[in-house]
Amino acid sequence: MKLIPFAIFFIITAQFPLLAQAQTAQQAQQSASRQASASRRPVFRWAKKPSRLSTIPGRGVGMGSRDDCPAVKNPLIALAPFKQAGTKSLEVGGLTTTERPTFWFYLPYSQDFANVSAEFVLQDSEENDVYKNAIALPKTAGVVGVPLPSTVAPLEVGKTYRWFFKVYCTKEAGSPPINVEGDIQRVTLEANEESQLAAAKDPREKISIYAASGIWFDSLTQLTKLRFQNPNDTSLVADWQSLLQSIGLENVANASLVTTER
Repeated sequence: MKLIPFAIFFIITAQFPLLAQAQTAQQAQQSASRQASASRRPVFRWAKKPSRLSTIPGRGVGMGSRDDCPAVKNPLIALAPFKQAGTKSLEVGGLTTTERPTFWFYLPYSQDFANVSAEFVLQDSEENDVYKNAIALPKTAGVVGVPLPSTVAPLEVGKTYRWFFKVYCTKEAGSPPINVEGDIQRVTLEANEESQLAAAKDPREKISIYAASGIWFDSLTQLTKLRFQNPNDTSLVADWQSLLQSIGLENVANASLVTTER
């Protein structure tokens, strides 16, 4: 009977190295998984950019605040790549492969501002309106998407379009808005990009491929859809922050995704 406790002690102590090895292996596996996930974080690269529609510079931040506009922490911001081109010119915009892309903006105004209204406009190279529509303000400030509806003709491959997001702070006729504007061009994927996307099984991997290939709007829109589907996924939040930080939009990387549905 006296040998039983010793036997139990021997068995338990003998298992310690095995338990330690299992825990170490599990920790190593978790660490490797975290590192692999971090290495797949989407980072936008200027692999290619849309052709300039005109010599008029883009505008990524809604400047020209007026006295009748409410004070906000962050201004109206277009979620689009921007690049300095010369001393006074700013290139704003990106590429898409889709017929009817979605445009994204940080909108600091909500339904609480009674006199504030918003409008989105898309024009072709001849400055003809391809799409124009009033945008309902969200319940809270945050990132909103403006998809092109099925009633709009598909964007033509190789053509550059100009988009505008305008915020009016008064109902007075002729009052200039706060606005952001930039270019978008629809392109076709290169053979190697198509191969990479076809081989990618994880949607997040595809998002990273689009970002690395300079296809901004596809990358951001697909990531946003995943975030709406999985609002509590912290890894997707980290992907979102990585993508926005890669184009210098750290100030809105933590902004909430909101809808304009009333």
